[in-house]
Amino acid sequence: MLGIAACLSLGVLQSSAGAAPIRFASFNAYLNREAEGQLLADLATPDNPQVQAVAEIIQRVNPDVLLLLEFDYDPTGEAVRRFQENYLAVGHNGAAPIRFPYVYLAPSNTGIPSGFDLDNDGQVSTTPGTRAYGGDAFGFGLFPGQYGMVLLSKYPIVQEQVRTFQMFLWKDMPGALLPSDPATPNAGDWYSPEELAVFRLSSKNHWDVPILIGDSQSDPGGNRTIHVLASHPTPPVFDGPEDRNGRRNHDELRLWADYITPGRADYLYDDRRQRGGLSDTASFVIMGDLNADPIDGDGMPGAIAQLLDHPRVNADLAPSSAGGQAIAAASTAIGPTRFHTASFGRQSLRLDYVLPSTDLRVVGAGVFWPAPGDPLFRLVGDGDPIISSDHRLVWVDVEI
Repeated sequence: MLGIAACLSLGVLQSSAGAAPIRFASFNAYLNREAEGQLLADLATPDNPQVQAVAEIIQRVNPDVLLLLEFDYDPTGEAVRRFQENYLAVGHNGAAPIRFPYVYLAPSNTGIPSGFDLDNDGQVSTTPGTRAYGGDAFGFGLFPGQYGMVLLSKYPIVQEQVRTFQMFLWKDMPGALLPSDPATPNAGDWYSPEELAVFRLSSKNHWDVPILIGDSQSDPGGNRTIHVLASHPTPPVFDGPEDRNGRRNHDELRLWADYITPGRADYLYDDRRQRGGLSDTASFVIMGDLNADPIDGDGMPGAIAQLLDHPRVNADLAPSSAGGQAIAAASTAIGPTRFHTASFGRQSLRLDYVLPSTDLRVVGAGVFWPAPGDPLFRLVGDGDPIISSDHRLVWVDVEI
């Protein structure tokens, strides 16, 4: 693990003697494809250069719990099986193979047709593969499940206790920031009452996935449950003056803020129609490409602060990298680029997060973004072309 210190620009605190930190990581791996089934085909053989680079990054960081974003949803699980067998189980350029015996995946709202003209372009598009189709889906996607996510773990997942919020309606959030049609004087009328009756808040899905940390064989009583709160809110762009995506992004983040706040989540119902939020004694890690920068970008003011400033969230040690610091002079960003996790040309942003609860002691954190001149810079490159992803893997080590 020390061998990757230079390229990760580690933030490390003193660890307790004998403690074995658990590494949680989030990686928007850019494993989305333009056509349904294309990712499955790309993973069928072990020779796809982009997937090889993604796999090597994961192997070098060696997380214990990994959330992969923009991994097209395959209900059979065959895609993630091929990814593990053909890429993660094969060492790349001296990196050790890695295995995650526990997997969780679930449907995404991306590419699921709504039957309505949600982007108000005057037509309801029903033809998959077009941007018009994506604009009218519950979450933007050219086909059902594009831009999905999958959770991989070295520790058991308590499948029967998983909660998902795919179907929760935006209108059912008290004080929801529903967008307004700028052509009318009315508030919150971008979507019709009929559309709001079916419009889902989550652009992909929101998962609460309990993971059992410990040695269940030798010490069943020593296990501890950590709730991974996973999501990938919509980018706050690709809209108009109504700011429908910016407002949705804000409220997708608010869902988690309310979920972890005692007394504020009574309105929430999951896909089994169970109500309420997380226990005030539960440990958690919020993970994902949250598409919200605290300083730069197009998000609503204060959107990510709902989590970064939350009294139950430990955000004291922000993951950073030497590669992010190296682009400071060329970046258009106002905020410090060493904390950034995504690069789009001259624009770089902090979009990806791993945020533990305050009862978990953070002992290390980093962003896999090697600087130019580092031997591992080849895994990220300068962004043109994209070698692995336009996002960087973010990780945090916690003591359990």
